Amino acid sequence: MRTLTIISVILFIGLFSGLSSAAGDTKLRGDAPERYQVVPGDTLWGIASRFLREPWRWPEIWQMNREQIRNPHRIYPNDIIIVEDTVHGRRLRMADEKGTVRLSPRVRVEESAMQAIPSIPAEKIEPFLDQPLVIEKGKLDKAPVVLGSSDDRVILSTGDKIYIRDLPVDQGAIWQVFRSGKALTDPDQNNRILGYEAVYLGTVEITDFAAISTARVTRSVQEILKGDRLLPLSAEEIDNYLPHAPDFSVAGRIISVYGGVNEIGENMIVTLNLGSNSGIEPGHVLAVYHENDIRSHEGKQISLPDERVGLAMVFRVFDTVSYALIMQSTQVIKVTDAVKTP
Repeated sequence: MRTLTIISVILFIGLFSGLSSAAGDTKLRGDAPERYQVVPGDTLWGIASRFLREPWRWPEIWQMNREQIRNPHRIYPNDIIIVEDTVHGRRLRMADEKGTVRLSPRVRVEESAMQAIPSIPAEKIEPFLDQPLVIEKGKLDKAPVVLGSSDDRVILSTGDKIYIRDLPVDQGAIWQVFRSGKALTDPDQNNRILGYEAVYLGTVEITDFAAISTARVTRSVQEILKGDRLLPLSAEEIDNYLPHAPDFSVAGRIISVYGGVNEIGENMIVTLNLGSNSGIEPGHVLAVYHENDIRSHEGKQISLPDERVGLAMVFRVFDTVSYALIMQSTQVIKVTDAVKTP
């Protein structure tokens, strides 16, 4: 499993490098701790939530401290974050290992193999960085095909040796097995098809390239059948990935939830009808709104103001759709709920 690391900690250097009373008092939580020591298992989002009312609004503070963060560093377990009172108001600072206030960012050399803390729980999104996929109609029909096994078994799984036809030799030895899934449609555009979801079935390692190649199934999450198709492993890298609000107005909708459930909560994966064509990028944080209506005493359906029910963070983007992780939910989120700039 890939380790999700953060090369720069712009989020926190921006926050901890000099909040004025105008900015800091507005953005600091009233119950923010005076001192917090980072522990294994923390995430940048989680720590920001301890101190800030809106943890995704770090770019505003980053802009205020651009000169101080040219050489940002990572945050590690045992680092200490403190709140101090100054003539300019309450400010946040990073403290060094002895508790001395660290006035400027620095590069630190770790003596151990301790990992920098991630932006969000890595295990929640890592399986989705290389799957599921959104593909054009018919793309899988042109992909290498699973012929089966030598004993003509119907269902193939982890450890089985399988044979594959039409496999290129120049795209690596690790391939993933997919099956065509549902169409992703946009309810805001008369259910226009945005793409097709390819259902991830497992991963194989090629042991012999030939006209009919031999491979071993190294992982299966669903049954693999004759006729299933293969695509080369092509995981997206998100090392510089940090949560931030879009700097433009966003209006989209949840069009699907991964796993086929009806009710959506925290740490679940949703599909949005927004992609790179709409300016969406990994790290964008969007507020989720539920549309409400009631029936009046006259029997008419009346629309009520939308109610904010959660936050979603985008982590993988295609041209017309994107995948997001539900970071917060105050009530059940549903397919067709709206997403907007927070």
